[in-house]
Amino acid sequence: MMKQMLFVVAAIALLSSAACAQATPTVDPSQIQASAVAAANTMVALTQAAIPTDTQVPPSPLPSPTELPSPTPFALPTLDNSGFPTASVPTVSVGSTSDLCGGPMAAKPAGKKTPLHIINTNKGPAIVSLALSKTPFGECGIISVTIAKGGSADLTLPSGCYFPAAYVSKPDSTPWGPSFCIKGTLKLTLFIYKDNFKLAQ
Repeated sequence: MMKQMLFVVAAIALLSSAACAQATPTVDPSQIQASAVAAANTMVALTQAAIPTDTQVPPSPLPSPTELPSPTPFALPTLDNSGFPTASVPTVSVGSTSDLCGGPMAAKPAGKKTPLHIINTNKGPAIVSLALSKTPFGECGIISVTIAKGGSADLTLPSGCYFPAAYVSKPDSTPWGPSFCIKGTLKLTLFIYKDNFKLAQ
């Protein structure tokens, strides 16, 4: 009977242990935190290892300068010109540049002076050049002045005959002529138009 009793106790113990709920295992939060930190550090380390390193390319060596071969001089052939006739070259005299009057006008030209008022009627600035024909005092040359759009300039010029020319940027044009002569103290006005000039009192 002892055997039966032992069997019954063993069976009750087995049934009671099966009927009871098993306790859930508890995890320490510090272990979870340590695992998460370790995983993050591993990912950072793997990412850093995947970044290519900046390796310097060694500079290519420069070629050393080599001297170029020097030219070997050779004797030039000589020609005997004694059998050819000689000819004299005529000289041509052009005259002095002051006769040409193509340069700038003298800073203080001789002779009587005349006032001139110039008005730019164009929509852009004008670069005006006045070419003075030779005066009885021997004065001649070119004087230039820039006048803003719709602007004017007052000049005191040697009395004489002038040929006007200009470059106007708006409209893009080059008005010129006709020639005009000024003398005395009467102030005349020179208007700059798109295609020409006009002198008025």
